[in-house]
Amino acid sequence: MSSGSVLGFLFPPGIFTLAFMQNAWVAGTAVAVVSGIVGFFVVLRGSSFVAHAVPRGSFAGAAGAVLIGQSTLLGLAVFALMSSLGIAVMRRGRENTVATALVLVAALGLGDFFLSIGNVYAPEVFSLLFGQIVGISRQQVFWVLVISLIIVVVVAFAYRPLLAQSVTPETAQVRGLRPRLIDAIFLVLVSAAATATVPVAGALLSFSLMVGPAAAASLLARRPATAMALGVGMAALSLWIALWLSYVTSWPIGFFVSSVCLLAYVLARLSMMRRQGHGKVLGSLEGAPL
Repeated sequence: MSSGSVLGFLFPPGIFTLAFMQNAWVAGTAVAVVSGIVGFFVVLRGSSFVAHAVPRGSFAGAAGAVLIGQSTLLGLAVFALMSSLGIAVMRRGRENTVATALVLVAALGLGDFFLSIGNVYAPEVFSLLFGQIVGISRQQVFWVLVISLIIVVVVAFAYRPLLAQSVTPETAQVRGLRPRLIDAIFLVLVSAAATATVPVAGALLSFSLMVGPAAAASLLARRPATAMALGVGMAALSLWIALWLSYVTSWPIGFFVSSVCLLAYVLARLSMMRRQGHGKVLGSLEGAPL
């Protein structure tokens, strides 16, 4: 294969110049950054089910927004926040998944109701469920960037309390931190990340971008800051690969996001097993310096 053919395959015409692809690259990169940041705390707190449930709850809001002719991003934001706050109010501990399951079931039922009475156009529902690179408008890119910036700022200010309460909740309480307030901040961050991610990767598969890279990074890194940075890098790389594959094949980006994230986790797991086989047991984040 000639060098021109290789370059043509790696960089097909329009992948960086078409307007919808430019929107997808910008929004996708922002989503990957916040997914890696929020995903770090999701994995550290063992809250993958929450990251799984909130995007599905937000889908009901998107379906409702379509029904009344409003912005789907606004519907996503409202219902993601409602789902997160509902979980925060109902559950009594980090290990209690009943409240999360109840909120998820209620949101799915409401979304089904909105779809059934609204006769929503099928491709639009498909893009909300599985993600579509052609569905990202300039206005959505703007709001995704705004939401992403807010998440980064909040995490920058709340990093140490979030980390302390996630790693050693008993010690954090002794230090005077308020566990319920920190839990609420965490859930709001998850809802904001879901709002930004669903338009790109879809409601059904967006949580994979939040959990997969962060889980892989937690297997490879010894320190919290390193794990977060590595998770952001892996999320960005996974999203870029998924965007490229989606453009080349015209398949839903959500499928590629979940596949690449799964592959990253499997490779990280194999790497950890190989190191342990050589007597190099990886350190745990628990007990790491804050």
